[in-house]
Amino acid sequence: MSAMTPVFMLLSVQAAMGAFDNWWHHELQARLPHRPSARYELALHAAREAIYGVVFFGLAWFAWHGAWAALIAALLLTELGITLADFLEEDRTRRLPPLERVLHTLLTISYGLFLGLMAPVLWSWLQQPTALVVAPHGWVSWLFTAFALGVWAWSVRNLRAVLRLRRAAAAPAAEPQAVPGDSQHHTAPATLVTGATGFVGSALVAQLLQGGQRVIVLTRDVLQARASLGPGVWAVDTLDAIPPETPIDAVVQLAGARVLGMPWTAARRRVLLASRVDTTMAVVALMRRLHHRPRVLVSASAVGFYGASPNASMEPLDENAPPRPGEFQSDLCAAIEHEARRAEALGVRVVRLRLGVVLGNGGGAYPMQALSARLGLGAVLGHGRQAAPWIHLADALGLIRFALARNDVQGPINAVAPGAVPQRSFVQALAASFGQRVWLTMPAAPLRWALGEMSTLLLDGQNVVPQAALALGYQFVHPDLPGALRDLAGTRTETEAR
Repeated sequence: MSAMTPVFMLLSVQAAMGAFDNWWHHELQARLPHRPSARYELALHAAREAIYGVVFFGLAWFAWHGAWAALIAALLLTELGITLADFLEEDRTRRLPPLERVLHTLLTISYGLFLGLMAPVLWSWLQQPTALVVAPHGWVSWLFTAFALGVWAWSVRNLRAVLRLRRAAAAPAAEPQAVPGDSQHHTAPATLVTGATGFVGSALVAQLLQGGQRVIVLTRDVLQARASLGPGVWAVDTLDAIPPETPIDAVVQLAGARVLGMPWTAARRRVLLASRVDTTMAVVALMRRLHHRPRVLVSASAVGFYGASPNASMEPLDENAPPRPGEFQSDLCAAIEHEARRAEALGVRVVRLRLGVVLGNGGGAYPMQALSARLGLGAVLGHGRQAAPWIHLADALGLIRFALARNDVQGPINAVAPGAVPQRSFVQALAASFGQRVWLTMPAAPLRWALGEMSTLLLDGQNVVPQAALALGYQFVHPDLPGALRDLAGTRTETEAR
């Protein structure tokens, strides 16, 4: 075994943990590339990844003798400084979840062990005459070349995000926005938004602020909310922090843990229920103690209210269709709506927004679906005939604003585009928006076996129609799927081009 073997083994572990941290925490959870306040953190990540690329490729193919060894040592020490700066920036701008803290601890320990293994190697190299000696390590060199290309690509991607976010931050705001201090010093009625750092919530808050409205947000991470949403919001981590004299005109309840993801174990079901029902209960409790009750509550539910049996996709479901007791997604949505309706007894107009899959570039399901389609990996799920109710982000926000503004909007509202399409047609249209075709089919049996009841979200649909929205006169911005997907693909392409 060569002296470099344990180095490569440890670096492989480091690369795997770092890739998971980047994808799961930075991309999917914190959504750093979409947050103007994350520019500095992303710049640090880009620099660190560039260094890792040099280290991966350099150690895979060369022995760095003499002054070259000093260069490698300087790069490793620079990476250590970048990591320390990154820790400080993360503590300043967001509250890390427990898993990310544990992973960062493991990455730090692993990097320390790596430095310990590299120290005698570098010292040995330093004693040699200065030369860059070709020293391949068989298949390991090719593996680490792939690692290097991956981190360099991610470094470039983060650098482009930094430049894009800097341009966005430098652009003048559409409207001047007040900086909130103590809520008691404000007399203008506010809109309270829960789940404000999520995909739909953050876009809604941005629109409200651009319209000159005062916004209060409930969030688990006040630091992240302030960093991502900007200084024009008042962020609280408990509704008890809002004094009873605070004037709140409207409430939008969007909070809730991600439904599609972790298996629906008993513990996960409790989390899904608590994240939605408990927040809705807290919102209603706040309304009871406010001196002036809000005018309206828009509470987000989902089309899962109607259940997802295989036959449901054949029946048009308007807002009068009943739930399907015994199916978890239906019971979850029914529980949310039951708690929201308690606000009606307080004289508050309640709108129960039953959202389909929201399509937008900033988050949700679309970015991963789009990536698969662009790579030619889009797949028909099961027989592909199950209805796939969807709505463009612009219309999801439009319906929320419509419900806030119109006093005649109340009760259940199906927030879906007119005419759900079969899943097969959906994935084909998605692929076509990128000039691709669909070649793959995923049989239903493995999905049902692997995902259990959660597989119904993918394999069994609801043919939901927005009857109430259309009857009230809402004009959809993107009523048809091909047009919506062209808009999203075009928006993404233009953003990447910039």
